[in-house]
Amino acid sequence: MQQNPFFVLPGITPEELTYLQQATAGLTDEQLNNFRFIYQGKRRNPSDILLFTLLGFIVVAGVQRFVVGQIGMGILYLLTGGFCFIGTIVDLINHKSIANDYNKDMAYETMQIVKM
Repeated sequence: MQQNPFFVLPGITPEELTYLQQATAGLTDEQLNNFRFIYQGKRRNPSDILLFTLLGFIVVAGVQRFVVGQIGMGILYLLTGGFCFIGTIVDLINHKSIANDYNKDMAYETMQIVKM
């Protein structure tokens, strides 16, 4: 039995693993290797998002939003101090869902690249 190639991704959640298995079900071995290589470079680890959110309390609020490509929200957090730290606290609680949403978008984008 072949081991799932996505287990090597650091901090992978069961939800992300299930999504990746479903998304890559019809790919050839070469396409799967290309997908894995591209996706691994684009995905964000939920622990990294947590770390960037914690930096919002110490250094600059909104870093986590810039990291996941939400530039508008990042600027808003930056200018308002993370909505007076309330938004930053919410992001501390929801860091896994922020990472999962970003990773789903990157998986979709990577699938489009691989299928070309």
